[in-house]
Amino acid sequence: MKTDGQALPLVMAHRRRGMMSIVLNRPAAINSLNLAMVRLVASRFREAMEDDACRFVLLAGTGERGFCAGGDIKELAAAAKAGDLERVERFFLEEYALDLMIHRAPKPVAAVADGVTMGGGLGLAAGADIVVATERTVMAMPETRIGFIPDIGATGWMFAKCPPGYPEFLGLTGYEMRGAECVRLGFATHLVDSARTAELIGRIEGFRAAAGGRREAARLLAREISEFATGDIPSNPGMDSWVREYFAGKSSLPDIMRSLRACSAHHGLCEGVFQRLSERSPTAVVLTLLLLRQNEGRPLEEVFDRERKAALYITRHHDYLEGVRARVLDRDDRPRWLPGSVEEVRLDGLAL
Repeated sequence: MKTDGQALPLVMAHRRRGMMSIVLNRPAAINSLNLAMVRLVASRFREAMEDDACRFVLLAGTGERGFCAGGDIKELAAAAKAGDLERVERFFLEEYALDLMIHRAPKPVAAVADGVTMGGGLGLAAGADIVVATERTVMAMPETRIGFIPDIGATGWMFAKCPPGYPEFLGLTGYEMRGAECVRLGFATHLVDSARTAELIGRIEGFRAAAGGRREAARLLAREISEFATGDIPSNPGMDSWVREYFAGKSSLPDIMRSLRACSAHHGLCEGVFQRLSERSPTAVVLTLLLLRQNEGRPLEEVFDRERKAALYITRHHDYLEGVRARVLDRDDRPRWLPGSVEEVRLDGLAL
């Protein structure tokens, strides 16, 4: 991005009183993260944590389209195709370290997730105490569609945030949560009208956080912005019950597929989800379910370590480059998965 011939920084940081704003600044790519951006965010975040005068951090993104669409798929796929697996591993190591740092920070973190917030964008927001969604927010983990896996710690922390069955449902299918649904399913804490986000950010930047622990400071900040948020978050007991019945605690992808194919109650939803799963990489969905089962209830450090091993495994697999080719590069939407069914998947050589 340039103005008058001058390149603008990929990540901007602003100090306001006792806080720091860290703003992703790659709007043409919906602020997709590359390694340089991960390093810049991590550097600024560490600076904020080490500065006694800085009481909390705000994460946001520039542009009208979204907070962050995830990792830079094209860049990672190009590195994998070129055999530069060291660069691929370096990206995951540093991205996961940044996400874990946000989760474990001693100071409160707020994130404004207006618009598209997926994959790596969710990784940044998930560790925040306050996550603001708007009516324009779309949150999802669509990775299995390109032959990859939900990562950024999600195969662990979703169990603490989501109603039963949703970690499996969201991770496997890439279902898109919109607006209020992001709050209902535990991915956001507040729903704010997008027309008020600038005013909201101004209020957050002007907040004078008192000294004290992260939890208490976050509580005071939440109270400070409560007037911006709506409390009208619709429930959806029918969907919650369906998701719980067909996904909660399941450990066999073939069994899930068979039950979806056979179900008669909520037939339209069953059929749609069965079709969605059928379009995804069989290897990626089998590996995703394995991660969910192994990471449920585990410390985040263990979760990230298993996801790193799984990410390196799947980026070496045929389906990753094929998925990126079919869905992102050529866009013929006709990936040729190998193997072609979940029954045939063998995760040979994988050690989690």
